[in-house]
Amino acid sequence: MPGRPGLVKEIKDLIRKISTANPTWGSPRIVGELGKLGIELSKSTVEKYMVRVRKPPSPTWKSFLKNHVKDLVSIDFFVVPTLRFKILFVLVVLAHDRRRVVHFNVTEHPIAQWTAQQMVEAFPWNARPRYLLRDRDAVYGQEFRDRVKHFGIDEVITAPRSPWQNPYAERLIGSIRRECLDHVIVLNERHLKRILSDYFGYYHRWRTHLSLTMDCPEPRFIQFPESGKVVEVREVNGLHHHYERRAA
Repeated sequence: MPGRPGLVKEIKDLIRKISTANPTWGSPRIVGELGKLGIELSKSTVEKYMVRVRKPPSPTWKSFLKNHVKDLVSIDFFVVPTLRFKILFVLVVLAHDRRRVVHFNVTEHPIAQWTAQQMVEAFPWNARPRYLLRDRDAVYGQEFRDRVKHFGIDEVITAPRSPWQNPYAERLIGSIRRECLDHVIVLNERHLKRILSDYFGYYHRWRTHLSLTMDCPEPRFIQFPESGKVVEVREVNGLHHHYERRAA
């Protein structure tokens, strides 16, 4: 049996013309307008032929991170097992502009009160960021939120199960694991703090970063050949090395 007759080209063109001239109109509005012209069509038919004008893109999450890089600090936790199978929680506070680890600490029992105290230690009065980027972990409880608000810092909270929205902190944690913790056995909390302190010393002063055009978080000056011979210096108990020129 023959199917439903198709629309004539004149009506198709009219739907396209109306939808283009009135980009804020949805299909129901166009159906109503056509009805007033004696053209009875279903909503699905209008949607099939209407021109969908692309809306101007809203600022993306990536744009927000880029635009506020100098005002933005992110925080995140990661876990480290010890030799005796205890689980330690490491909090890192990262300033985005120079990829600096502003603060870190280790605990067996992360709670809102402890996490709030870390904000006090991380941000002296003259060095508080405008935005604090974090996930929705329950450890950031009311006491933590009150402390951050008291500091005048706006919290930016990622969507559920969206670690990509906190990319700099996630990248840092990945580097810590690959370049340090995957190569050592952690004995206890004190041992972990010492390992991380050594690694962050290397990370800040000597490790070059692609995002910083191959500079370090603490700017590293170029040493020209007349400065002396190149020497190798062990870092993080020999896991890494840095190279510098020293006069004979």
